[in-house]
Amino acid sequence: MLSTAAHSAEELIPRPAKTPAALKAALAVVAPNLLPKMQADSEKAFNRAAELDSLTPVHAFLAHWSAMVEIERFPDTARKCHRSLYLAQQADTPDEAREHLTVSSEILRVATRAVQG
Repeated sequence: MLSTAAHSAEELIPRPAKTPAALKAALAVVAPNLLPKMQADSEKAFNRAAELDSLTPVHAFLAHWSAMVEIERFPDTARKCHRSLYLAQQADTPDEAREHLTVSSEILRVATRAVQG
């Protein structure tokens, strides 16, 4: 259902490579307001990788931001995701919040699947 909608919508830019520079450049086009959050997450991931002597935090950072860029590449999908997150915060009941969060989590799931591999 959502995967079909995302694939039928027009993308703003082609899917970028899963590198910090490519993701940052893509985000600068599709959602520049998210650049400070991405930069903060990048610093945390690279610091944690150094602490752990492991690239796992860097891989998690790249996977997360690849999915975020994937969502933002499709304006209708991004709007739907942002709207559902907003409505979840404004919900009057836990059930109502859960309904809205289900929408945004499905969008994230589809985006994550699209960028894997």
